[in-house]
Amino acid sequence: MTAALAGRTVVVTGASSGIGAATARHCAALGARVILLARDAGRLRAVADRIGPEAEPHAVDLADPDALAAVAARIEADHGTPDVLVNNAGGGRWRFAEETDPAEARAMMDVPVLAAFHLTRCFLPGMLERGRGTIVTVTSMAAFTPFPGATAYVMSRKALLGLHEALAADLSGTGVRPVLAYFARVDSLFWANNPGSAERVPGAQALIPRIDPDRAGRAIARGVARGRRTVTAPGMARVVRALAALAPGITSALVRRTGHRRNNVGRTDARP
Repeated sequence: MTAALAGRTVVVTGASSGIGAATARHCAALGARVILLARDAGRLRAVADRIGPEAEPHAVDLADPDALAAVAARIEADHGTPDVLVNNAGGGRWRFAEETDPAEARAMMDVPVLAAFHLTRCFLPGMLERGRGTIVTVTSMAAFTPFPGATAYVMSRKALLGLHEALAADLSGTGVRPVLAYFARVDSLFWANNPGSAERVPGAQALIPRIDPDRAGRAIARGVARGRRTVTAPGMARVVRALAALAPGITSALVRRTGHRRNNVGRTDARP
């Protein structure tokens, strides 16, 4: 398994904390050179220092396509086209549509969705020319089981699923492998960075045990090394995804009944 990533170059977005930092760390442990992208230069440098000399940080605003193109060009000039791109960056508060202002909704499409698209677009020509590469799209169980009280968040995660599925169709037979990574609740800084969201987690979430970023990052790194097409953890997440596909009505009803709801117009409260 280690040989699959040994000497390879892996680019990870959202690498200053959480799943991104853990993914970079585990890829480096499997022998990869890891290039870390995120906006916060200080936190990014701290992650790189913990990983060691095989980590290279690049502070960049992932919502800026010109900045992404510039950093991608620098990476290719210094290292060639990366072997693996992990599109992981993304956040967003869980709010109903009427609670979400246009700028916040746009931000949730800029990062993660458009950031993933633009960075993939930058590196894809080199991967296609080489006839090899891996593009990991990290999304949420929300892409399969939408829940109430997080309209723009669910929208963006479904868009990521759409990006992955479109890439899978586009890249068939090219040697470039799209990988979908999805998780349910990961206990990371996401919740502190998006206050009020934790209170809107559906009660049905209890079906899937919570995990920490390290477990998610390890799953991504090992999944890429083993040539997997989909990656998740824990195993119950895969079961719930299958249930959503086989019995969408039952799954939707369960999520709605245990999810956040409005008590009356203009007021929202968590279901007791």
